[in-house]
Amino acid sequence: MTNLILIKDAHSILTGARGDAARSTASDVRIADGVITQMGKGLRPLPGERVLNARDCVIYPGWVNTHHHLFQSLLKGVPAGINLTLSPWLQAVPFIYRRAFNEDRLRLAARIGIVELMLSGCTTIADHHYIYYPNMGYDASAALFEEADKLGVRFMLQRGGGTVTRKLEADRSTYVEPETLDGMLADVQRLASRYHQGGPRPRTRVALAPTTATVSVARGELREVARAARAMNVPLHTHMSETVSFMEHCRAEFGCLPIEFLAEHEWLGPDVSLAHLTHLTDAELRLLAHSGTGMAHCPQSNARLADGVARAPDLHRLGGAVSIGVDGAASNEAADMLSEVHFCWLMHRAHAGAATRPRPDGDGEAGADSVSVEQVVNWASEGGARVLGFDGVGTLQVGQAADLAVYDLDSPRYFGLHDMAIGPVVAAGRPRLKWLLAGGRVLVEDDAIPGVDMAALRAEASADVQRLMQQV
Repeated sequence: MTNLILIKDAHSILTGARGDAARSTASDVRIADGVITQMGKGLRPLPGERVLNARDCVIYPGWVNTHHHLFQSLLKGVPAGINLTLSPWLQAVPFIYRRAFNEDRLRLAARIGIVELMLSGCTTIADHHYIYYPNMGYDASAALFEEADKLGVRFMLQRGGGTVTRKLEADRSTYVEPETLDGMLADVQRLASRYHQGGPRPRTRVALAPTTATVSVARGELREVARAARAMNVPLHTHMSETVSFMEHCRAEFGCLPIEFLAEHEWLGPDVSLAHLTHLTDAELRLLAHSGTGMAHCPQSNARLADGVARAPDLHRLGGAVSIGVDGAASNEAADMLSEVHFCWLMHRAHAGAATRPRPDGDGEAGADSVSVEQVVNWASEGGARVLGFDGVGTLQVGQAADLAVYDLDSPRYFGLHDMAIGPVVAAGRPRLKWLLAGGRVLVEDDAIPGVDMAALRAEASADVQRLMQQV
């Protein structure tokens, strides 16, 4: 065996599992060859083991971020889009800037986003990259995989793009020529043959992910896309039902609701994940739950753009698959899974409370039990791994991948906690990340990423933002 690690004397461990298994009674975690081999108390070091002292720390599973746009790491807080809803925001920010991204800029943006995610405790990232057009001049997909590999995280490319130009993209000054369907499918086949791993504890995966299924490919192509993905044995992903405009469009164009439209075109199932889903009818919710279709819930971005509040707790209660994503930093201004989980926990309680009515007509105060800490931790770990198809990842249990974050709650924000285990979620902030491991490899130590010069990265980002502002 190689890469032997023993984490000792943790105060608390949340496993990411559901139910009674959500909290472990162990304080020690033994790791060999990237896998958790033993959990317990009082474990003694074996010859050759590196011992990590986790006294007064809490251990969480490495977060699984199921929806992102890493290129947007250089588009935070663009003034033209800060107070816009989704449709005008798309025109004012991503569509305006996308042609300005060459390979070097994409790599820089990806590096910034991945580093930020890692420092929040994230070890698995799904990036929905959709800047693809004929004669690009560089391989964006390879660049993203390479940047993720350099930093050591697990990575799924949700290969976006489209074969039609939607009305929002009609402005010729920002126009991007669509791909052909054959070209898109051939590229996904190329990527799948190189990067798509099955089996337990995969490092890289690929999804076929038209940017928005209802508008990015022709109606006659949508079923073909689904069948092609299944023939390649890769999952499907897309944006869906993010705002009321999705309902308006589908009713006007297809005479049905968005999820009904997807069902008609073989776009539901456990191999499908849909980002956002903030506007769903009860019938659509049942379709998602019964089909096993995954939700990539993006609470902070949905709040920032005034999209709405996804019915994640309702889908969970129906037995559906819920996960959490940070979405792009141009509509979140961050790539921080810890703050995403904290906001998710608060938002659903507030939303439930806002729906209450006073007695005698209503039931009075309610809503504080709408979501628990353990539930949102599950969504952001095991739930995400399940939705993305990363088997053997997402929970802290024997036989699972050793993807974990060790948080030291040593700042005043966490003093006085009665339950240390829930501190990172309920008290928020950013606890000191003592260690972050992915596959048993130490990626972060004492809040630093070996080999990453943070001052240099900051300077490079600042300089490139200035160039972007002058260029666009």
